[in-house]
Amino acid sequence: MEKKDLMQICEAYCAKLRISPFWDVKLQFVEDASWRKTGDIKIDCDDRKAILLLNMINPKQENLEEVIVHELMHLKIYPLDQVTESLIKSCLEEGTAAQRFAYRQFFTALEQTVEELTKCFLLEFGDNRELSFGRCKSMKSFNELYDGLSDLE
Repeated sequence: MEKKDLMQICEAYCAKLRISPFWDVKLQFVEDASWRKTGDIKIDCDDRKAILLLNMINPKQENLEEVIVHELMHLKIYPLDQVTESLIKSCLEEGTAAQRFAYRQFFTALEQTVEELTKCFLLEFGDNRELSFGRCKSMKSFNELYDGLSDLE
């Protein structure tokens, strides 16, 4: 997909998600083969600016519209993200097993929630409603997960 098309998609979703005109969002294309993510977002709450990073060299997802919506959803729920992270930091001692567990559970739930919201929004409003299955390609199959395990009997 052309960069100008991706910029138009980003602008359109900023409007649909009611991000603009309250926030300034810049789409930045990453052309570094060592960058392993497909997308990311950097957020400056004080200045209400965000930079959405999009991997143009080796994205893991096929549908970059989906990636844009996903990253913008992170911006929408960022206040909740920050409250939860602050609670974990203030209530659990740094470096403890409890804090690591809480962080792991929080970030897993955060990503699952953002992705579910993304799917719903994309299926309702997306031009490309095909969901990406790129991450699944590198994962083991269900049967492969059990290879080498001993029977319990």
